[in-house]
Formats: sequence, C-alpha cells, structure tokens
Amino acid sequence: MRIEATPGDITTETVDAIVNAANTALRRGAGVCGAIFAAAGPELDVACDLIGHCATGDAVVTRGFRLPAPWVVHTVGPVWHGGEQGEPELLASCYRRSLAVAAETGATSIAFPAISTGIFGYPRRAAAEIAVATTRAAEADGIELLRFVAFDAETQRDYEDLLHS
Repeated sequence: MRIEATPGDITTETVDAIVNAANTALRRGAGVCGAIFAAAGPELDVACDLIGHCATGDAVVTRGFRLPAPWVVHTVGPVWHGGEQGEPELLASCYRRSLAVAAETGATSIAFPAISTGIFGYPRRAAAEIAVATTRAAEADGIELLRFVAFDAETQRDYEDLLHS
C-alpha cells in the first residue's frame, strides 16, 4: 500500500472512499464533517439517519452521493481527555476499522482527514503519529493508495516528517 500526504480539501479527493471524522449520532457537524455533508448533499443526512449510530473507534460506510468519491467511511474518533482514557487505542481503531470497512466496498484508494484533531482536541502531532504507525501496520486488503489530506500546513508537515522517517 502506498501512503502519501497532501494538502487540500478532502471533499474534492478523487479516491474510492473518503473518511469522515464523524460524531456518534452520525449527524451533520462542523469542520470536516460539516464540509463532507455539505458537499455530499441531503442524501447523506438520510443515509446516516438510517444507520443511526457509530461507536467511538468504529466505522460505518455510506455512498458518497454528490462527492467525487463513491463512498464515505464515517469513523468516530475519541475526544481528548489527556490520553489516559484509552484515546490512543480508540484513535488507532478508527484507522484500522476505516480501512476494513473501505476494503469491504471494494475500494482500492482512501483519503483520511486528521481524525479527532479539530473540536475533539486530540494533539495534532500525537494523532499524526498514531495515524501513520497504524496505517503502516494495518492489513488493508485491496487498498493500494492511502492519502492523508491535511487542511493546514502544520498537519501536512507532521505527516511528511513521519512518512519520511
């Protein structure tokens, strides 16, 4: 599996699946989640309402509707509480489960945002370390390309540093 990082807007990625940093109710939110829902259209709201819930560390999938990506993998990252409440393990689970769910759709390419680093407060560098280490070690049946999409320059630098070390 080729792993790369790029700056940009995940809603414009031309991959088989993009990952949504979701909330447990799978409702339209702010940040990455809000942008994905807005770009996908109201059909995504309906699809997520039908699923209803996703546990922290787990992932579910819907169609991408109006997005270039045919699939959206919704994963719920942990809220940062200092790292002593299982946050690292839950964040790693988000990446493993997202890859597994995407592979079940037949996806060969996937794009991830920096899960949990927005309003959930996970420290950016620590989250990037988990993202890179977990995806490098993951068994990703059929996934040939994994892209980390960084919304800002600092996150992009973190991914680049970790991918080249």
